Amino acid sequence: MSHNLKQKKQRVVVICPGRGTYNKEELGYLKRLHGDKTEIVELIDEYRQEKQQISVAELDNMSNYNMRLHTAGENASALIYACAMSDYMSINKDQFDVVAVTGNSMGWYIALAVAGVLSPNAAIDVINTMGSMMTDGVIGGQIIYPIADEQWHENDVLVNQINEWLSEVNVEQGCEVYISIYLGGYLVFGGNNAGLRSLEQKLPVIQDRYPMNLFNHAAFHTPLLKDITTKAQSILSDELFMQPSIPLIDGLGHIWQPYSTDTKTLYDYTLSTQIVEPYDFSKAIEVAIKEFSPDKLIILGPGTTLGGAVGQCLIKHQWLGLTNKSDFIVKQKEDPYILAMGITEQRRLVI
Repeated sequence: MSHNLKQKKQRVVVICPGRGTYNKEELGYLKRLHGDKTEIVELIDEYRQEKQQISVAELDNMSNYNMRLHTAGENASALIYACAMSDYMSINKDQFDVVAVTGNSMGWYIALAVAGVLSPNAAIDVINTMGSMMTDGVIGGQIIYPIADEQWHENDVLVNQINEWLSEVNVEQGCEVYISIYLGGYLVFGGNNAGLRSLEQKLPVIQDRYPMNLFNHAAFHTPLLKDITTKAQSILSDELFMQPSIPLIDGLGHIWQPYSTDTKTLYDYTLSTQIVEPYDFSKAIEVAIKEFSPDKLIILGPGTTLGGAVGQCLIKHQWLGLTNKSDFIVKQKEDPYILAMGITEQRRLVI
């Protein structure tokens, strides 16, 4: 009897990782886990070869992690896409039914590929083009800062205070800084260097780590990238975009459905709205759990950094009765709700 119950597919929402997820620990991810995914990697590398860019296979295969090389936009984006897409292809589709897909920041482009909006050729075109926008110099920067306490409860007083500080900084001469990403118990700010420096001086230091500068990151999802939207739309055609085959949840929490999506509107959101407006990853996760009520959430690799942010979102909505970080840790040990493919034990449950 119980054996038959086990045969029912579990409904999952897949979450695609953003720019900061291929770190030193991930070096060799493709080689270690995806020796069989030669087709997707070759397709990406043929494209990059035409652009005279270093291949993702070579980047992944290096004996040492090179911060400047591996985090550069034109390399990180294609490399993370190769890892994440290969992970997606490894999910056991007999066991899991993917009911929706979302992503964080650059993970939105990967989500478009996973959902079939972009063909494999169109996906590397979009991802590589968007990743290479800063080769002439990175526009502004990003810093990350926690807004939740040790038990992952958001501090509303702190958030209000931060919004006041942002207003103060933005009236200073030559300063521009904005909220770039709502990331669970963290805020990511994007701004010009003067703005970020001024905000950093106001933010109390936490755990000797925050506010933390995100190396080689531009001021994504802020008005500072206005020129990038114009450039992106001049290079990439809206004909690259197709109807999704799986519901997609974007950085406003909007759901793009397989049969009713206007591909032109989706193109505009992707190459305009989300480039210059905040990416609300927290909202995307809220919509994922409340609208799709999945049995599990699968986070594609590389990296393991999104698990905490997703856990913080679950606690905020007391999903599955989780009320704090301790609850979450117990749940993840006993019967994990979040399966991060960058974590070996959780990966085994997915492939």
